[in-house]
Amino acid sequence: MKRFYILICIAGCAWFSGGCKPSAKPETAPPAGPQFPTEAQPKLQTIKLWIGAQEVIAEMALSPLQEQTGMMFRTNMAENEGMIFPFLRPIRASFWMKNTILPLSAAYIAPDGAILEIHDLQPQNTNAVVAASDNVEFVLETRRGWFERNHIGVGTIVTTERGPLRKVFMVQ
Repeated sequence: MKRFYILICIAGCAWFSGGCKPSAKPETAPPAGPQFPTEAQPKLQTIKLWIGAQEVIAEMALSPLQEQTGMMFRTNMAENEGMIFPFLRPIRASFWMKNTILPLSAAYIAPDGAILEIHDLQPQNTNAVVAASDNVEFVLETRRGWFERNHIGVGTIVTTERGPLRKVFMVQ
């Protein structure tokens, strides 16, 4: 009796699935790997930052796509311009330069606005520059060497025209 029920189940499965014949329409393969931006993003909304006594106009990468695209494919950046990346909570930040032709420097910034680390990034380098700290809540990218040219180092506080970084970006 068990064999009869097993045969019925096998026959039913074969009938519902259409047997072993190939399907009339070919299966499509899933996209290979993650998709990356293929062009520069339009200029983003900006905010005025003060890094020590220096002023920078920074574009704000607020969405996941804006963050992922960052400065990719951009061909210029003025001396006192940058791009700021706020995170939802402190993390161990990791940035790379895929499809980025401009040489950049990146400041990894703590929740209180203090610069924790500054890294010079190499154009087109796909090796991630991982923060030494897991307390990074903001990253500010500028033209490479900007921090050095302006005598800004670890411990310098970054604020905005609207108040402390955390207050401004955690409200959004």
